[in-house]
Amino acid sequence: MENQKNNTGLNIGLWIAQIILGVLFTMAGIMKATQPAEALMEAIPWANATPIALLRFIGISELLGGLGLLLPSLLRLKPRLSVWAAIGLMTVMLLAALFHVSRAEYSD
Repeated sequence: MENQKNNTGLNIGLWIAQIILGVLFTMAGIMKATQPAEALMEAIPWANATPIALLRFIGISELLGGLGLLLPSLLRLKPRLSVWAAIGLMTVMLLAALFHVSRAEYSD
């Protein structure tokens, strides 16, 4: 019985994390994919060093990844696609970290 309670708690925790990450990535993706270039340059300090096409690509990737974290599991249509969305977002975040480290944008 206790094992079932542990699994329920784990499932709830995973759903909470999945929803928070899905919503945050979707919001960030919408911002990068739809805002005018001038507004992005003001809001994101590193946007000046990045071509606008790359910013739009990143935004669309984050938007689709955020939706991919949520929709397959919520709709119960091929929930394994959420795993692939998470892997894609992990790749985006790894590349973002490498980009910022290459520009020495880290605190000491």
